[in-house]
Amino acid sequence: MFRILFHTPEIPGNTGNAIRLAAITGAELHLVEPLGFDLEDSKLRRAGLDYHDLAVLHVHPDLDTAWKALSPDRVFAFTSDGETSYTDISYRPGDVLLFGQESVGLPLEVKNDPHVTARVRLPMLPSLRSLNLANSASIAVYEAWRQQGFAGAQL
Repeated sequence: MFRILFHTPEIPGNTGNAIRLAAITGAELHLVEPLGFDLEDSKLRRAGLDYHDLAVLHVHPDLDTAWKALSPDRVFAFTSDGETSYTDISYRPGDVLLFGQESVGLPLEVKNDPHVTARVRLPMLPSLRSLNLANSASIAVYEAWRQQGFAGAQL
């Protein structure tokens, strides 16, 4: 399945929603520290409902450790300055969908990391800054999963 990678997320509710997303789609969720919250945060728990035990969640102390654990063939960095539309990618199981912090997105050094296959954008109206992190991850994961015929889903 697909792997979601949040680089230093700040808001517990977004990560809680991503935990639920990972559980219901079969995706893995990887978090790169530092996190802007404690994994026992009540907002994270509330947003994730009772899906925490059903999700595959890994926390990495830094991006290099995440790369070693993931050994990715392809990494798609979702960013407002991406050159490729998320719908123009033929996703494959094992792809890493990389997202940045809620406040500032992905740092330039992460966007330029040699592991990154392409910078990807979600369409937005002009002059608007960004879409919610959990919503962005949901859009990307569901497009990738749709392309795989919603493998494993109860339809």
